[in-house]
Amino acid sequence: MTQIQELDSISLTADQASAVAAGQRESAPHPTHHNRPTTHSPRVRILFFCHYFPPEVNAPASRTYEHCLRWVQAGHEVTVITCVPNCPDGVVFEGYRNRLRRQIETIDGIRVVRVWSWIAPNAGTFRRICNYLSYMFAASWRSLWEKRPDVIVASSPQFFCGWAGVFASWLRWRPLVLEIRDIWPDSIEAVGAIRNRLPIRILEFLERCMYRSARRIVAVGGGYRDIIVEKLPKVAGRTSVITNGVDPAVFPQLPRNDEFLARYGLAGKFVCSYIGTIGMAHGLDVVVESARKLQAAGRKDVAFLLVGDGARRDPLEQMVQRDGLGEWVKFTGRLPREQMPTVLASSDACLVHLRGTDLFETVIPSKIFETMAMGRPIIMGVKGPARDIVLEANAGVPMEPDSTDDLTGILLKMSDDRSWTASLGVKAREFVLANYNRDKLAAEYLTLLEEVAQGSS
Repeated sequence: MTQIQELDSISLTADQASAVAAGQRESAPHPTHHNRPTTHSPRVRILFFCHYFPPEVNAPASRTYEHCLRWVQAGHEVTVITCVPNCPDGVVFEGYRNRLRRQIETIDGIRVVRVWSWIAPNAGTFRRICNYLSYMFAASWRSLWEKRPDVIVASSPQFFCGWAGVFASWLRWRPLVLEIRDIWPDSIEAVGAIRNRLPIRILEFLERCMYRSARRIVAVGGGYRDIIVEKLPKVAGRTSVITNGVDPAVFPQLPRNDEFLARYGLAGKFVCSYIGTIGMAHGLDVVVESARKLQAAGRKDVAFLLVGDGARRDPLEQMVQRDGLGEWVKFTGRLPREQMPTVLASSDACLVHLRGTDLFETVIPSKIFETMAMGRPIIMGVKGPARDIVLEANAGVPMEPDSTDDLTGILLKMSDDRSWTASLGVKAREFVLANYNRDKLAAEYLTLLEEVAQGSS
């Protein structure tokens, strides 16, 4: 969420994405996955609404793709209605056109229908809401011309993507499964994207209506489920939790890449990486403050690597340049998702951080599973169930959100005791592969969809 965005996204530039698009627009199997046996029957026709989809590579796009891929491989028919790829810059990827006429492609057996939307970069509240609303109307209209599904799934964020699913459910008389990845309007209020209470109250009313309209609600964490039930107790019996997870084939263990580190002047240093959106919600001023402490202590052997982009990147870079902290804080900008394993493998530890607000204590950033799969320890600056997962795995160290002293102290301890730090990474990988494997989670989700479809029939 940089103003209004998924908390844990990493995105490609338009040029980088065009190469991905060119390789994914055929129906051949994705090279990082094995064909899995068909274990579910009968065949279910699934219509999925998601604002983002590959070649975009943020968290919602990746989760939706990885689930849909497995459902297709299990013998089901999946259609995804989405936008033309343009996130986060608001620039349509090469090979696509944002037009009123639908665009249909097949990606690894998934039928992908792309509809027109008001294209906007990931900045500016008004423009982003126009983007979301235009998708809602276009996707709802497009659903009228698709084969009648057995079950409809709609994923938030974004909020109005959920409403596209509601409208399609009403228009086609089919059951809706609502996937909640972010609590609107709480999240936009928490980061100050909208301060006027009137639109917030309107969104809260629409939120409750959306929950009532769903046959089942799937939350990505127990904290989200608790908030939903608190807002509307009558949905408690039809709200489930299917967490984020990781595909171990995409995030294997790799050796440290010295060439990558040298490119950013990090050779020989203890590297703490932050990977994801550099936004309002993420509170990364704490990194700059910690770098000042490292500078004062003369610890040139420890440095931060910030990988990604967002509304706060430019202000943070300006602070680093102004205060002469360039030796301690490096920025890469956005990198292709396929480089993330290299980034993680070249990091000694990874920072996961959100501002210390009550709402963010319910968030489970998907990046924790990827980091753990790569065997990297986590400095966990998020309270709640996400921290519980990391501590249960003994995969990292808890940090008080926004605490410069905490972050600096943990970094120095990790740097001075490398064997202990490495042992945390070993435990992280063992735990996540046993408990948060994408194959298992996609199968649980599919069972839920089959139950909803069979109940409707």
